[in-house]
Amino acid sequence: MKLWKTVSRKVVQKFGTFLTVEVHEIELPDGRRISNWPWLVSPDFVLVLARTTTGKFLCFRQTKYAVKEITLAPVGGHIEKGEKPLPAAKRELLEETGYAAAKWISLGSYAAHANRGGGQGYLYLALDASYRCEPFADDLEEQELLLLTRRQLENALDRGKFKALGWNALIAQALRRLDQRTKSLQKAKR
Repeated sequence: MKLWKTVSRKVVQKFGTFLTVEVHEIELPDGRRISNWPWLVSPDFVLVLARTTTGKFLCFRQTKYAVKEITLAPVGGHIEKGEKPLPAAKRELLEETGYAAAKWISLGSYAAHANRGGGQGYLYLALDASYRCEPFADDLEEQELLLLTRRQLENALDRGKFKALGWNALIAQALRRLDQRTKSLQKAKR
């Protein structure tokens, strides 16, 4: 398989540092060209599922503009210019919750939208998180920090309480990774 090629790009509209709309001309592997391909440029971002030293998972009950109801959400935010993903994840966890974690596991990076851009998302599982300070986030949303058991987290995931696709991917990936770690530890004890 061959990749698509960007022939040209033109900025249509800039909305501060968080969103730029572009139009690309692209060339498909078979040589065809599409001259009006919409493309979104936004900062890369991190999503973090943190588990505390007592085994509880940190999540928010909050509002989001695109979600027309109350949703559960993990920690997350944009990566600042010049910042690497892991330090951004650590910063976001501390800013939003006041917690810091001892162990960090990368769950991969993923395109926000496979054909339209929108930034790259970096997913993390943070383990052995403990409270360090008052949160100092500048989020616009009204939110309440929750400490959920694994069963509560799984039930919320199963009932569709996480209303954004990336959040669901993070939770599913994190729970899968925790199960893999448990199996590896059990094998090592035998």
